[in-house]
Amino acid sequence: MSMALKQVFNKDRTFRPKRKFEPGTQRFELHKKAQASLNAGLDLKQAVQLPHGEDLNDWVAVHVVDFFNRINLIYGTISDSCTDQTCPVMSGGPKYEYRWQDEQKYKKPTALPAPKYMSLLMDWIEVQINNEHIFPTNVGTPFPKTFMQVAKKILSRLFRVFVHVYIHHFDRVSQMGAEAHVNTCYKHFYYFVTEFSLIDHKELEPLVSILH
Repeated sequence: MSMALKQVFNKDRTFRPKRKFEPGTQRFELHKKAQASLNAGLDLKQAVQLPHGEDLNDWVAVHVVDFFNRINLIYGTISDSCTDQTCPVMSGGPKYEYRWQDEQKYKKPTALPAPKYMSLLMDWIEVQINNEHIFPTNVGTPFPKTFMQVAKKILSRLFRVFVHVYIHHFDRVSQMGAEAHVNTCYKHFYYFVTEFSLIDHKELEPLVSILH
């Protein structure tokens, strides 16, 4: 990453603190393996493929945390231009509106300003990935049967951040000279979720033109 980009994506701008993998754990080794594939300049479609002999749940868990960290960072860089005034509704243009729903305060899908939606989303994801019962960190601790379902929900909600950033804030990304970084991150995300059918194709429609 160039110096200019490093300044754009500095850690002070991260929307949420990064979740790290514990050195010495299998998850940490997988994370290093995934990073090495990317750094080697491997074709992204190849880089997302499940390494031989590895467990799919582990591979998905590593990527969910990694994408959370990266998308967090991307949103953090444009968050000063995403306000209740500029983005009174969490959307991706006039065709797509995203409503927030959780098990606590918002029991029905609720229209919210984009910053509020993002804040609730990042808090919710953090709770999921820090929950040892959903994302176990100890080798040998099995994943729950619901793991893939939760992972899919996290990824489909993270995708909405890309939609909002691309459609409403891409001029800000371009201003910072960060579009190549954001595009690579999006392609990596897209190839990963399509490789393992983690997001419904219909959900991916808002950004389908970006890859072509």
